[in-house]
Amino acid sequence: MLLDSFGRFHSYLRISVTERCNLRCVYCMPPEGVALSPKSYLLTFEEIERLAKLFVRQGVRKIRLTGGEPLVRKNVVELVEKLAAIEGVETLAMTTNGILLTRFLPALKKAGINHLNISLDTLNREKFRNIALRDDFDQAIQGIYAAIEAGFSPVKVNCVVMKGVNEDELTDFVAWTEQLPIEVRFIEYMPFTGNQWNKDGFLSFQAQLAQIQQKFPLIQAANEVNETARLFQVPGFKGQVGFITSMSEAFCSTCNRLRITADGNLKVCLFGQREVSLRDLLRSGASDEDLELAISEAVLRKKAAHAGMLNLVDLENRPMILIGG
Repeated sequence: MLLDSFGRFHSYLRISVTERCNLRCVYCMPPEGVALSPKSYLLTFEEIERLAKLFVRQGVRKIRLTGGEPLVRKNVVELVEKLAAIEGVETLAMTTNGILLTRFLPALKKAGINHLNISLDTLNREKFRNIALRDDFDQAIQGIYAAIEAGFSPVKVNCVVMKGVNEDELTDFVAWTEQLPIEVRFIEYMPFTGNQWNKDGFLSFQAQLAQIQQKFPLIQAANEVNETARLFQVPGFKGQVGFITSMSEAFCSTCNRLRITADGNLKVCLFGQREVSLRDLLRSGASDEDLELAISEAVLRKKAAHAGMLNLVDLENRPMILIGG
């Protein structure tokens, strides 16, 4: 059982399958780009499968594939099939920007993906180009509608809120939930090395909620214990709205998430600087027992909480694209 010293049981594993992405979102990637790891540094599908089995044996029940953009990893559907076949995996999810989703959706669903998060920070084509630095707005929107039509419910739509950029669209996103079975998740803008975070661009959950409530009567919905989003709903609307308050009201005390980076490092905290190379252990001939011990010891070292919003700005932490969101 993956328990830390504060009694938190970790049942959720996020695996980054690639550092590559077909967008260049300003909050995720430094303007100069990132130096990608050599291909040989990345975990193979067989290595990912082996690690996933060990995490599931220790109590993980939900696995999410992330990137970069996971759909740019060659033959990623094969990996989905491998992970879906692991006994004990109850939820197999993917976070994607939706650009390639319509092409891969039937195969992904057949292979075993049963939950989708799709990133979309604006409903405006020109603004999309300014945020993502690519002109793929139509493909992203089509990906969301394709997921709905394929029966994913709810389709979770991740929106990073940046003051002076897209906070004027909050109510537009809420209005989108009236007729669609989607859960729009407003994510507070978080600092990572190179993303030029500053407090002038930060809009807290409380400020977002107050702005929305000027137009829509949001009521709080039921939340699961380990849910990162605070869920709300407009009475009569099909969808929901969630707020991920990583910065203003951290949910560290109920965190049940672990991360494996594309190059095989285990991060027990998104904002933690310490990483454990499971890849190096794998390739040095470590037994399953050795790997399980390394994993459990890393989890035991997990701190009670991250360093706090203002302190995080000054700490080195991989760019978001290299961590796997």
